[in-house]
Amino acid sequence: MSVAIAPPRPSYAILVAVSAVGPLALNIFMPSLPGLQSEFGVSYGVVQLTLTLYLAGMAACQLVYGPISDRVGRRPMLLFGMALFVAASLAAALAPSIHVLIVARLAQAVGGSAGIVLARAMVRDVYDRETSASVISYITMAFVVAPMVAPALGGYIDTEFGWRMGFWLLAGLGGLVLLAASVYLPETHLNRTGAGLNLIEGAARLFRLPRFRGYTLVLAFTSAVFFAFLGGAPHVMIDVLGRSPMEYGLWFVCVSAGYMAGNFLSGRYTRRIGLDRMILAGCIITLAGGLLCFAAAISGLLTPATLFLPMCIAALGNGLTIPNGTAGAISVDVRLTGAAAGWSGFTQMSCGALASQLVGSLQDGWPFAVFWFMAAASLLALLTHMASLRAARLA
Repeated sequence: MSVAIAPPRPSYAILVAVSAVGPLALNIFMPSLPGLQSEFGVSYGVVQLTLTLYLAGMAACQLVYGPISDRVGRRPMLLFGMALFVAASLAAALAPSIHVLIVARLAQAVGGSAGIVLARAMVRDVYDRETSASVISYITMAFVVAPMVAPALGGYIDTEFGWRMGFWLLAGLGGLVLLAASVYLPETHLNRTGAGLNLIEGAARLFRLPRFRGYTLVLAFTSAVFFAFLGGAPHVMIDVLGRSPMEYGLWFVCVSAGYMAGNFLSGRYTRRIGLDRMILAGCIITLAGGLLCFAAAISGLLTPATLFLPMCIAALGNGLTIPNGTAGAISVDVRLTGAAAGWSGFTQMSCGALASQLVGSLQDGWPFAVFWFMAAASLLALLTHMASLRAARLA
């Protein structure tokens, strides 16, 4: 008779660090997007691929990291991903063309996605469903500090040193995180009995579960609000409103602050209020923020304040919804925690990548496409969660 082994609890600091490198690489690069269009002499849609394929790479590789980590453990997959992130950051810093840069960004995303999906799985390895939601919230609240300062830092670096310096910085930071993880991060997935379903079998089992589908779709639509904003806000701020990359980065701090506040509230109150109620509150708040952005655009009152402050409200809602939705999705079947983290993350990032690319492709002729996408996605997130709650009550 086998005895379950209690896994060691990983350091919060290490989980924060490995989770942060992917979002940091995403956000530090955002203020440089408009400038790359003129530097490489390509359309904004081509430049947008450095963002869209980054998101797509993060989405696709979560399908690989999650299920494989259910078989071989979290630690080896995480170390592989961090090593790839460092190598890809160096390649991006040296890229001689936009095509090489796009490929390097894709590889960077493949590496950076390891920390996101495996940190979630590690948390679920050692905590129950409600507690894991709170722990994920606190970890997210901590690592969002890096993406909070990243656009301002990226704007400063782009203005003073050029966009390549940002990738040199990412390579150095990634190397430090890789070293810390290799020395201090323990393996948490010790009881692997029953693990090992392949990618398709795991997906089939998970997507047959209505609760998994509900949580995953809410995550997808909620994330689409944020990534549509990422895809459209630099163009609106810099090209439409005529502001600088540095100013974009400084205003973005309030968006990150809203997301951090939502994560703090989630971490503190989820065990008291309940996971599903927190998601419902988050969806309502996100919808309010999305509609305020939309109203400012169509009324002709668009300014940096009316662009970013409503998005701060939407980000607060995201901070309530995403950690709780993630904890719900990865808790539906404890035997498939890694696969659930991978498939929910894949759906979430794919929807975000699609929204970002569509906004980027449409905004040359339709500058306010971002606001229509944000309003629609936030409404779909709320309706999906309400339908999921109703189905659960009737079951």
